[in-house]
Amino acid sequence: MSPKLTFELDGERLPIRLDLFIRHEVSDLSRTEVQRLIRSGAARVNGKAIITPSARVDAGGRVEFDAPGAALPDTAPLPQNLDFGVIYEDEHLIVVDKPAGLAVHAGAGRHDKTLVNGLLAIFPELAELQPAERPGIVHRLDADTSGLMVVARTADAVTALSAAIKEREVDRRYVAMVVGRFTGQRGVIDRPIGRHPTIRTRQAVVPNGRPARTRFAFTAGFYALGNPLSMVNLKLETGRTHQIRVHTQAIGYPILGDPVYGVILPEIPLRRQFLHANRLSFKHPITGEGLGFTSDLPRDLARTQAMIGAPSSVAFTAVGYSPR
Repeated sequence: MSPKLTFELDGERLPIRLDLFIRHEVSDLSRTEVQRLIRSGAARVNGKAIITPSARVDAGGRVEFDAPGAALPDTAPLPQNLDFGVIYEDEHLIVVDKPAGLAVHAGAGRHDKTLVNGLLAIFPELAELQPAERPGIVHRLDADTSGLMVVARTADAVTALSAAIKEREVDRRYVAMVVGRFTGQRGVIDRPIGRHPTIRTRQAVVPNGRPARTRFAFTAGFYALGNPLSMVNLKLETGRTHQIRVHTQAIGYPILGDPVYGVILPEIPLRRQFLHANRLSFKHPITGEGLGFTSDLPRDLARTQAMIGAPSSVAFTAVGYSPR
């Protein structure tokens, strides 16, 4: 049975589309999944069923949503043919370029059609690794964040890569577009992150959270349709859940298109957060060889960048500064 969630429409960020409101409150589901559930009759506003994802809701009411059950199936994930890029592979590891909208592994409300299912279809030997529900996974990207990930192919590689990430020996870099115009060129966001004190599906900067550090470098600022926007390069030093999205919000520069921690500008037709893991480098876990990979902006982000007039090369060349 699906649990029923109830949300009060308290006026914050309102009026807003129903699908965006629910996606904001239930961050474990992608916007596409929320829309599918709304169309199936899972949402009610003030007791009335609403099956149109774009319906607008305003302050003073209540939204009820039948969320998928949180329990995971007892069976191990099955191989499924899915669309994602494999840009490197050897007998020890795989590097993938994950598209937006693809969850890394099963979770609440999501039992298949994940990156793990797709990897098992190409590399069936991953099924021998533990834990069975996410074999070979040593770090993650949010479902609606695109870009580079390394996946271990053997138990020894799992151990070595996990240790390298813990010791900050894996260089993970991102490009983001944020709302606001940076006044500084480069810096470090050093603020602890933990579960949000009142919205339990979200993360937040909290005094008793786990240490979290994100380096940032401003590369370009411009106005688009009257909105100040900035391109920023980011480097993770820790890997907390939603870290970049929480940190940029905390310093007053939320990510464009992020329905949970960022800002959605109606005049810019972007359907997910402008956040892409564009660079990944590390020492090979077995041979010690240095490996480095880059990923161009995917089509939706490049199209948004072109539409608002941002220089198309800003994310990939030395324009301004890079995080140290």
